[in-house]
Amino acid sequence: MLGIFKKKTAKQKLEAKYQKLLKEAYDLSTTNRMASDQKQAEAAEVLKQIEAME
Repeated sequence: MLGIFKKKTAKQKLEAKYQKLLKEAYDLSTTNRMASDQKQAEAAEVLKQIEAME
């Protein structure tokens, strides 16, 4: 119950964004390959930010 009020760290926010971008890229991969590649590139940038934090 106490975990409800905890704030997410910057790393956790980036990890959630990374997962969201990967899912969107996967969903787009069957319909629009160009948009899927763009989402993959965005996810790679977020991953670089995550690795820089460590």
